[in-house]
Amino acid sequence: MGEDRPIPELFQRLFREHYPGVARKLYALTGDYAAAEDLAQEVFLRLYQNPPDRLEAVGAWLHRVLTRVAYDYLRQRASSKSLLEKETARVTAGPESAAPSGETEVIREWEKQVVRRVLQKLSDRDRNALVLREEGYSYEEIALRLGVNPKIVGTLLARAEERLKKTYGKEERHDGGRSETDRRGTGF
Repeated sequence: MGEDRPIPELFQRLFREHYPGVARKLYALTGDYAAAEDLAQEVFLRLYQNPPDRLEAVGAWLHRVLTRVAYDYLRQRASSKSLLEKETARVTAGPESAAPSGETEVIREWEKQVVRRVLQKLSDRDRNALVLREEGYSYEEIALRLGVNPKIVGTLLARAEERLKKTYGKEERHDGGRSETDRRGTGF
């Protein structure tokens, strides 16, 4: 048991020395004090359970781990927020959305057709990336499916979404020159 004693002391020293900086960086990334403190504990738990081979490089190791932990937290928070917003919208929509009018149903069907046509005009990679994100896949899962580096998935999705919007705008202009509000306002 004498050999086990120095590790906790070393860990305590590392914790006291590095915790303020780790918590500060996590707060800068998350913008939430409580989350930053919880995530800092997660970082130091990982340090305790699986320390780096070279303890003189513990600062760099902590920075790498805290960055991963923060980004995982932010992705999870964004995903949860999106799901909550969708569920809230569904619940608050009321009975109107349960049985849409004939006009609403026709508009929705038209919009679906336009989106399908637009998606077909995109590259396979753009189309697949957007569909996977819409289905709720994580960036890591999208990267795996597309065979790309996970670090570029956010940029890839942003560019694919921009191309989708441009193509959608062109597609709408070719639809008789009337905008969606024109179609709705005239009642067809």
